[in-house]
Amino acid sequence: MSSTTDTTRTLLRAEGFSCPSCVGKIEKQVGRLDGVENVTVHFASGRIEIDHDAEAAPVDRLIAAVDKAGYKSAVSAF
Repeated sequence: MSSTTDTTRTLLRAEGFSCPSCVGKIEKQVGRLDGVENVTVHFASGRIEIDHDAEAAPVDRLIAAVDKAGYKSAVSAF
């Protein structure tokens, strides 16, 4: 029996981006969480795509990490 973790993709929509360096701040803050495999921030749309283990890094923790980077975010359907 192998112990594979299920990877979930969560989309967040963030507000308050004022410069491209904001992207790096968010990617660094979210990316350091345990269970996060990949973070992609789309500057123009304010969209954040996160591939993560939902148990190790639940959505509320992802939102808190974006908040800690200085930006408000919420789960987005697209």
